[in-house]
Amino acid sequence: MNRYLVMTASIGSGHIKAAEAIARELRAADPDAIIEVVDFMSRGVSTLHWLMKKVYLFMLAFVPDLYDRCYRFSGDGVIGALTQDAFALVMYHRMARLIDAFRPDTVICTHPFPEGACALIKRLSKRRFRLAAVLTDYSLHQIWIYPRVDDYFVAIPSMKDGLVARRFPAAAVHVTGIPVDRSVSQLPDKRTARRMLGLAEDAATVLLMGGGLGLGGIEAMLDELEGIEGRLTLLVIAGRNEDLELAIRARIGTSRHDLHVWGFTQRALLLMQASDLLVTKPGALTVSEAFALGLPTVLHDPIPGPEEENAIYAAEHEASLWVHPGESLAGAVRRLLITPSLRETLARGARSCARPSAARDIAAVLVRERVSRSEF
Repeated sequence: MNRYLVMTASIGSGHIKAAEAIARELRAADPDAIIEVVDFMSRGVSTLHWLMKKVYLFMLAFVPDLYDRCYRFSGDGVIGALTQDAFALVMYHRMARLIDAFRPDTVICTHPFPEGACALIKRLSKRRFRLAAVLTDYSLHQIWIYPRVDDYFVAIPSMKDGLVARRFPAAAVHVTGIPVDRSVSQLPDKRTARRMLGLAEDAATVLLMGGGLGLGGIEAMLDELEGIEGRLTLLVIAGRNEDLELAIRARIGTSRHDLHVWGFTQRALLLMQASDLLVTKPGALTVSEAFALGLPTVLHDPIPGPEEENAIYAAEHEASLWVHPGESLAGAVRRLLITPSLRETLARGARSCARPSAARDIAAVLVRERVSRSEF
């Protein structure tokens, strides 16, 4: 009986969603397996890790480019390698206890923190398991690169080229795309989705998202969109940001548009399917879901670093409009709403980037490799 430990981190919702999508496909591909998904930054796993996450999220409100500074500091070179080893060492002992308790055959990581700790365990101890890393961005960075990783799953071919250039075997690097939930391919049509959500079926519908943490200046976006003529249906997902959700609810009675708000919701894909246009920060999972749905997007305010690279990728493939600082968000939305041909161009670009079977493909590789090893 195969044992799979899927390690993730609740820093934003994308890493969690990727882990859950992979776990579902593993259960389908290997029904007899024991599969556990663990949030490595949860309080139940480690109070220290949880406090580190809380401090990071608190600081992010005051230093928006904090991730970029960490991202660049942990880049190539001696300082980057020392930074990676330091993070891995801090998390080593808690991860070792998890490994000893679960006794996995395979560990799959959708965040570099647990990946680094697992790689260090393989280097310094006699514990043996297959280690796979699922990269949840559209660019390659040193923060993900560790020795003793057996399989890398990446979004696009250039990322594989980068890993091969760093002497990882080409056969160990799989270009699968970023894993999204299988339900992305099982949604009803747009009009049915709107009926299910109690929305006007014929109104122009725009969805605003700021990721699981509810970031991205959504209130400022709503202020801008108030200037758009006509009555839109505006959908807002506030994520886990309760203050934002309450602030938007207070606007419902005074907005010129038909305004709806959700907190953290399992209906995000249905809301995306109901929409004509998505306005969001370029988190990789959100962008990947939009690709799979052929949903035109307006991207804004990427966190410098990987989100910026995600925006570059989407814009270069004509899947998104990227609104830069100083440009009008409302102007971009208005332009798309009155220009169906531009929306169709972005929808085509999104579909050309889509990899809706990524989670299934990752599970297939992992199960096939477990079967291959058991035959010898």
